[in-house]
Amino acid sequence: MKYKLYTTSKKAWRAMIAEIKKAKKFVYIEMYIFLDDTSKHYDFFGALKERALSGVQVVIVADSFGSYALSNSAIRDLREHGIEVLFFSHWLRRTHRKITVIDGEVAFLGGVNIKKNSSNWLDLQIKLGSRLLIKNILRSFANTYKISGGQDKKILKLSKRSILKTIKIQFFEHLPYRNIYFLQHYYETKITLAQKRIVMVTPYLTPPRWLIALLDTAVKRGIRVEIFIPRDTDIKFLNRINRIYANQLSSLRINFYVQNKMNHAKLLIIDNGEALVGSQNLDVVSFYLNNESSVSIKDKKFIKDLNNIVDNWKKGSVKIPKTKKKLSFIDKIILVIIRLFFSVL
Repeated sequence: MKYKLYTTSKKAWRAMIAEIKKAKKFVYIEMYIFLDDTSKHYDFFGALKERALSGVQVVIVADSFGSYALSNSAIRDLREHGIEVLFFSHWLRRTHRKITVIDGEVAFLGGVNIKKNSSNWLDLQIKLGSRLLIKNILRSFANTYKISGGQDKKILKLSKRSILKTIKIQFFEHLPYRNIYFLQHYYETKITLAQKRIVMVTPYLTPPRWLIALLDTAVKRGIRVEIFIPRDTDIKFLNRINRIYANQLSSLRINFYVQNKMNHAKLLIIDNGEALVGSQNLDVVSFYLNNESSVSIKDKKFIKDLNNIVDNWKKGSVKIPKTKKKLSFIDKIILVIIRLFFSVL
């Protein structure tokens, strides 16, 4: 299996720009946050405009909410260079995906957005070189392109391709707007079948009750559950919510590791035999509202590489004691509001 893992935004950006500069046919990007403020050292816009001027087809589908800070002048500049720029806007739904496909030969996906204030974050992005897998990613991109108003017949034709499967790696979509809720099914199945160990990494922690129940049952079956969260996220209010849930779940004998550095990675490892890497968080919007994408991988070397990454993250973490602290009145109110939000979805 051809792949490479990147564990920071900067490392992923360098690799993505390097591949974009080599593009000969097309560059297709679907991104939750796509801003032009990284250009001083990581000039995505410059690389894309140069390729477009050389005759490469460049198409960008950005989420209208996540990329709201992208200026009209920047959008106009891209379009004047022959780049097609579209925005995904579907009421409360968002495309939270981070997909880049170049020439049908290379694809990137994972948790890495393009914005300046994430430059020093830990994250997880994978570069894939499997043509069979990339055909699936292209089909998925084409569907987003279509509902975002795209008209290019060559791209639209890609959306009609059948889903292809491989043995050790598979691309998955989670598309609530089409009633495709892959994530819940995957987590339910894999956690239920787990035998020894479950590892999760997420920047934002608001797990629905069914997931809490599954993890509680897993611990009672003797399975070691480890969850990694950052101490401080980019959304200050969510720091408090992370602490509330970590406190509640640690009392269930779930092992929590808090990292001092912001970690935006999204990862699930089951029994050192299978892993899910993608754009999904352990929160309500990922499970019930957002469009997400991920790859499920069973390759032994890949799993070993992921475990090495997790072990390094663990060295820089602080483990939360497995004792339930009493919630403050405000924390209780926050928890009630979140649970009410779950109940209406």
